[in-house]
Amino acid sequence: MHGRASHEIVSTGLGALCSMEHRGATGAETQTGDGAGILLQIPHKFFSAVTGFSLPNVGSYGVGLAFLPSDEKLATIARQSIEAIVAQQKLRTLGWRNVPVNPSCLGASAHRVMPSFMQFFVDDPSETKLIDLDRKLFILRKRIEHELPDEQKTYFPSLSSRTLIYKGMLTTPELQIFFEDLSDQRIESALVLVHSRFSTNTFPSWPLAHPYRYIAHNGEINTVQGNRNWMRTRESLLATELIPDLEKAFPICTVGASDSASFDEVLELLHLSGRSLPHAMLMMIPEAWENSTTMSETKRAFYRYHGSLIEPWDGPASVAFTDGTVIGRC
Repeated sequence: MHGRASHEIVSTGLGALCSMEHRGATGAETQTGDGAGILLQIPHKFFSAVTGFSLPNVGSYGVGLAFLPSDEKLATIARQSIEAIVAQQKLRTLGWRNVPVNPSCLGASAHRVMPSFMQFFVDDPSETKLIDLDRKLFILRKRIEHELPDEQKTYFPSLSSRTLIYKGMLTTPELQIFFEDLSDQRIESALVLVHSRFSTNTFPSWPLAHPYRYIAHNGEINTVQGNRNWMRTRESLLATELIPDLEKAFPICTVGASDSASFDEVLELLHLSGRSLPHAMLMMIPEAWENSTTMSETKRAFYRYHGSLIEPWDGPASVAFTDGTVIGRC
């Protein structure tokens, strides 16, 4: 609540995550989990000490954990392809950092499909920062997702100037063991979002662990297929001055992703197009307002107006959200 970053908050979050071990799932192979992860603010002090290259001020650069191909040669080619897209987007690659991991804790199934891990640092020579930089990083990440061939496929759990995610096909105790960075006292944050996944409608994988870029989600979105179809249908009408070349990001909803991943992708678009994160959340998960006899007319008008723009994402869902500055639950 006081907004001061510390490693204690990170440690407390990891402790809370381990207390939710029962919320995750394993099969007969108990060392392979459905997924666990943590979202935190950019640990600038830590990165300034360990990257080996110069970084601008916090908020003036983006960083993301990259799930690269496990084959070293293909990973190198993927990095070169990513840097080419960075240059095309008139951004600047600052460097890559090998992420220390300890795979000895993994079960055989998780180890077999494990990607390689690097952190990628990028900035904008025109000196945009924070959410304005994140808008450019959004188009960059979407182009990487869409344009790299299958053998070079690279997934970014996050690519942002404000937040950083460590996650994977892990059990809750494995997260801190696997990602050795999380034990470093220089990893500090004023907020964290943690999650232990129990998959119901998609098979476990490294990218489908939570948190996503803005949310962690418990439950199911029952209307997800209709929501995805409507998003795909309206893409020809989408435009905002805040995100030039928005069409390069289409399709917004990744084919084959989970309901939570699709929700996160739409929320990201609504937020980066100029709405606050709580505003965007209430657009996607409105209260039951139509027959309420106690709701104010102002609030009713809010929901009626936004109901004409986007349909509800309905289901027995509890969604926690953050953009690195505010954190809440809907």
